[in-house]
Amino acid sequence: MLAMTRLFKRSVARVLPNVHVRVQRVALMTALMVAGAFPGAQAQTNTLTAAQTSERGDAAVIEMSQAFKRNDRKRLTALLPQARGHLLEPWAAYWELRARLDEASSSEIRQFLQRYAGTYQEDRLRNDWLLLLGSRRELSTFGDEQIHYRMRDDREVQCYQVLLDVQNKGAQILTSMVDEVRRLWMLQREGDEGCAWAADTLFDAKRLSALDVWRKARLSVEHNRPRPARQAVQIVAPDALGTLPDVLGQPSKFLAQRIAAPQKVRQELVVLALVRIAASDPDEAAKQLANKWSPYLTSEERHWVWGVIGRQSAMRLDDDALDHFAKVRNDRDLNDDMLGWKVRAALRAGNTPRWSVVESAIGHMSAEARRDPTWAYWLARSLQARRPTTPALNQEATQLLESIAGPRGFYEQLALEALGQSIVLPERPAAPTPDELAVARANPSLRRGLHAIAIGLRPEGVREWNYGTNLVNAQGQAGRMTDRELLAAAHWACEQQVWDRCINTMDRARQEFDAELLFPMPHKTAVLQRTREIGLDAAYVYGLIRQESRFVTDARSSVGASGLMQVMPATAKWTARKIGLNQFTLDQLNQRDTNIAIGTGYLKLVLDNFEGSQALAAAAYNAGPSRSRRWRNGPLLEGAIWAENVPFNETRDYVKKVLSNATAYAALISGQPQSLKARLGLVGPRDAAAQPDNAELP
Repeated sequence: MLAMTRLFKRSVARVLPNVHVRVQRVALMTALMVAGAFPGAQAQTNTLTAAQTSERGDAAVIEMSQAFKRNDRKRLTALLPQARGHLLEPWAAYWELRARLDEASSSEIRQFLQRYAGTYQEDRLRNDWLLLLGSRRELSTFGDEQIHYRMRDDREVQCYQVLLDVQNKGAQILTSMVDEVRRLWMLQREGDEGCAWAADTLFDAKRLSALDVWRKARLSVEHNRPRPARQAVQIVAPDALGTLPDVLGQPSKFLAQRIAAPQKVRQELVVLALVRIAASDPDEAAKQLANKWSPYLTSEERHWVWGVIGRQSAMRLDDDALDHFAKVRNDRDLNDDMLGWKVRAALRAGNTPRWSVVESAIGHMSAEARRDPTWAYWLARSLQARRPTTPALNQEATQLLESIAGPRGFYEQLALEALGQSIVLPERPAAPTPDELAVARANPSLRRGLHAIAIGLRPEGVREWNYGTNLVNAQGQAGRMTDRELLAAAHWACEQQVWDRCINTMDRARQEFDAELLFPMPHKTAVLQRTREIGLDAAYVYGLIRQESRFVTDARSSVGASGLMQVMPATAKWTARKIGLNQFTLDQLNQRDTNIAIGTGYLKLVLDNFEGSQALAAAAYNAGPSRSRRWRNGPLLEGAIWAENVPFNETRDYVKKVLSNATAYAALISGQPQSLKARLGLVGPRDAAAQPDNAELP
């Protein structure tokens, strides 16, 4: 069963040998020893002994982490005694029990939960056990344990909880419970059984409609997720399951063989086939819908298909995207994602955005979506543009902008400028007191997190640290840290040069804003010297590094990019030749100075190739120059509109964060007010007078 085999899914950064990093780790481990005690479990002592941090104990824990990834149960059990008394014993015990959780007795599981009460590992194992109990339909035991679950971040566990409530309350099913299942089910990508079971139960109880279930099938088909599509069809039309492979595998052939008939299941299968075609060829789907199928579908079904066609066309930056969206007579039939792409297409429409379309589409989004700074900003801009002399609407626009304005994010910074203000960083708050720092250093989760990072178990250390700053207060009790506690924790992380946790922790604070912790500048001498040598904006480089690696020197991505500036091997070799590093070998890529030299060298070449446009260069750095060249074609756009229309979610987010980071760094470095809007500039096709396109850029 899914819950029995599912391991927690996290990206794993591989660490590479690096002298600079080894020195940093030794310093961090020494600091942890000096800091004193670490109560990993209630039974652990309050003295950090040499044995607890010995190389032998560290080696045993590291080997156990590797054995866990291999699911080597025997090796885990054999190694566990060597990890007893170690700082990271809770991790070792978790791995050993988690690997055989499907065979463990309830009493053994509860002994673990009691021994490591209050730790991240207790809550993580409880999450795993709850999934197992749910999959086994042991909802009574599930209910007993669920009340102790602190993280509450697993959607499938939440769906099992709703099932338990339905079982206990029977006919008294609350509308809020139904809405929550619908929301969770629509968000799930992999077809986990908990939410599918909850949806099936509520459908049988006539609390979820057939349309709800078909919409889940449509979303799954559009995004090529066959398992959740099958689950949805199984709920609403089990007799149609035999036809679904043809719909998914050969949608055009399926439609060619269909005889149009006003029968609901057939109509929905036609919709699924059209959606499947639209995902790869929106023009063909538009032709099929307009020329044949439109008369046989309901208005809601037609609108949905046109919404998918419009979305896919907008993602391809096609000029006819808005024409497709215009065939939707009721935006209430579209979901938030479709409406978001309708807004983007309207912003990109010619020399002047279609502000009336922007306003209408955002107005039909869910309340949750409208709270997103992206749509709050563009709605305010549409109100300003459409009725500049109407006081009430100007006041509404001002209120929207004021609700998001601030110095720490892309639309937050743009909102400041739309209000007529420059971007300045606030005064630093009072530094953490010795007592506040002492409390942070005594926090068990934070200390375990730093030690895990120090010995190369970064994914585990990050989760441990995040748990400590999210769900455990300074006294080790359940509850979010205060801003002052977060400030002290961030200060300690920066002090130990664990820059990513410093940034992450400071970003959690809402009122306290320490720009030097949120936008740190490690390796300052090396970065400033290199950027001066090649004529590159140091703030831009820092903004990019902060987004690429969070200053983790030995970071390595899943696709093989390495180091501070996350340079791919092929790009590194090409750039080394271009900038004259004739003796370069790939094993040098994680050396700090080499990585900075190659990363900045490549960034300068890309920036020059895109006529100095930081937005285009950032997109090229992330997604490749050829894509950035394609995306610039079209009308001349203000930089924010162009960035919002980047088709890849990851790259769109990347461009916005790099540019907003750079703006904050410029304010920090110069001490002067800044403009993100000026940094973004205008983006459009290459000027005919510009130097030729460097097509050889990798």
